[in-house]
Amino acid sequence: MSDLPHENDQPDPLDSFEEIIEAETTRDPDLAVIEAGSRTLRTQGGQPQADVPARPEDPEVDKALREVEAELATRWGETKLEPSVSRIAALMDVLGDPQRTYPSIHITGTNGKTSTARMIESLLGAFDLRTGRYTSPHVQSITERISLDGAPVSAERFIETYQDIKPYIEMVDAAQEYRLSFFEVLTGMAYAAFADAPVDVAVVEVGMGGSWDATNVIDADVAVVTPIGLDHTDRLGETTAEIAGEKAGIIKQDATVILAQQPVDAAQVLLKKAVEVNATVAREGLEFGVVARQVAVGGQLVTLRGLGGEYPEVYLPLHGAHQAHNAAVALAAVEAFFGVGAQRAEPLDIDAVRKAFAAVTSPGRLEVVRRSPTVVLDAAHNPAGAEVTAEAVREAFDFTRLIGVVGASADKNVRGLLEAFEPIFAEVVVTQNSSHRAMDADELAAIAVEVFGDERVQVEPRLPDALEAAITLAEEEGEFAGGGVLVTGSVITVGEARLLLGKG
Repeated sequence: MSDLPHENDQPDPLDSFEEIIEAETTRDPDLAVIEAGSRTLRTQGGQPQADVPARPEDPEVDKALREVEAELATRWGETKLEPSVSRIAALMDVLGDPQRTYPSIHITGTNGKTSTARMIESLLGAFDLRTGRYTSPHVQSITERISLDGAPVSAERFIETYQDIKPYIEMVDAAQEYRLSFFEVLTGMAYAAFADAPVDVAVVEVGMGGSWDATNVIDADVAVVTPIGLDHTDRLGETTAEIAGEKAGIIKQDATVILAQQPVDAAQVLLKKAVEVNATVAREGLEFGVVARQVAVGGQLVTLRGLGGEYPEVYLPLHGAHQAHNAAVALAAVEAFFGVGAQRAEPLDIDAVRKAFAAVTSPGRLEVVRRSPTVVLDAAHNPAGAEVTAEAVREAFDFTRLIGVVGASADKNVRGLLEAFEPIFAEVVVTQNSSHRAMDADELAAIAVEVFGDERVQVEPRLPDALEAAITLAEEEGEFAGGGVLVTGSVITVGEARLLLGKG
């Protein structure tokens, strides 16, 4: 795993997208298209920071960040919840309600939230708005969760924000029955950092559910609901309708609601909530949607119908039909934020929209991190996510033999996830990540054998060994036979694999 590709760190001086693509004939075509879109914007906005930051180079900063991480780790983790916003509301109160100093776009749903948030952020930035983005979980670095101006905050700023609000956190801890959780503290940090920046608009992804999620102390002008499926059923409900009831909690009085395509029972619940609070609704497939899409090198070319009209020939450097639908949702959300379809009839500037989408990245979402053989990372962790990933792999990659590396969390529907991947995996290497939530590799293997059969399952408890084994299996057909590896099952598994493969 040492022969990893090295990316060119120098920006190309050409400012025409087409000219850059034509000039890149000697390089990998996928990387050429992706990087060309990035460099086209880079000539205008300067060198962007990494999407997934590495550990700080300064030993003192790294030490300070580790101390903050250690303090946060003493709090309830993200899977231990007391369904209430009382603690985060108390923190906001003593901080002076920073979350009310800027407008916001609030995003819930089961799958696609982070990618959609990144697209919304890129679109808003293309219209010269200063953005703050709060997403979870992180792929590699905790600082990824809080972004300003399209890039994760620096380690120094993350530490400073924590230290600034730490006395108030301790004040709330002392007054409440339970201490603030890990996620509640991070949410408070994000809202404080956005107010301090200050940002023009915050793009906020819920952690889980909606009604009692810690993020739900904002009154967002635009509420976005990505596709709802069965996940976290022990906390949110056994049916998509019950889960939609929790997620509908982010829909506020007189807001605009952007609904991705939903199961019928979920849609009914969401529409009922919208009526109750006099919210305006835009539905994918009716008021907006994907008009056309075709596979392109490194992604896809789409035509989107927004609230203000059509946006043709938009290049999106992400794979899969699901990402095209995420793009339609993101576009409608930004149109709604600007009043398109309500206060104004004309669409957004098409050139700005194209530049914004061409610059979108989503680490750990069908991300190619190695060649010969190709290694792809995808953070699918539930059956619905696995199904769209499997379909995207079929469409975007010409693998003749695909090996899966799967490390999942014990609280997920692992059988459903494996069944979704079974048709595309020639063999699967089961493993486990370093999280305490990880399913034991032998337990995962027992389920995998029932799904794939004994001869198609290999067990490697250590992730480095699993990656090495999968790459070896993919190479068995020869250098030019089209073998590949897909690492999936958990954001944590993907993040650790990303580090092992030299990214970040």
